[in-house]
Amino acid sequence: EVQLVESGGGLVQAVGSLRLSCAASGFSFDDHVIGWFRQAPGKKREGVSCISSVDGSTYYSDSVKGRFTISSDNAGNTVYLRMNSLKPEDTGVYYCAAFYTTVVNTYLEEYEYDFWGQGTQVTVSS
Repeated sequence: EVQLVESGGGLVQAVGSLRLSCAASGFSFDDHVIGWFRQAPGKKREGVSCISSVDGSTYYSDSVKGRFTISSDNAGNTVYLRMNSLKPEDTGVYYCAAFYTTVVNTYLEEYEYDFWGQGTQVTVSS
C-alpha cells in the first residue's frame, strides 16, 4: 500500500523557517516525481515544488522561488521542503504527492499526481 506521510508543520513567525518532511512507503522513489502542494483557506490547492527522481531536477512556483528548497533522500524514501523567509501568505495545509513517470518536466498540477498524503498545517503569523 502506497503511503505518504507529511510532518514538520507548525506555527512560525514571518521571516522564520520550517522544514517539512514527506516519508513515502509502499513504492520506490525510482522513476517517480514527488511534489509539494498547499491549500490556503477558501482557495484551491496549488503546486509549490516538485522533484524528479530520474535526474534530480527541481521546479518551483514563482511564489516560492528563491525561498523554498526541495530535496530528496532516495535511500530513505523521504522528500523535504525547506521553507525560508516565510510570509503570512504561505499559510495553509501542505501536502506531498507522487506519481510514476520517466519524463522530466514541470509537474505542479493536481491532476498529474496519483498518491497524496494527509497534509500538515503551516501557519505563518505576521
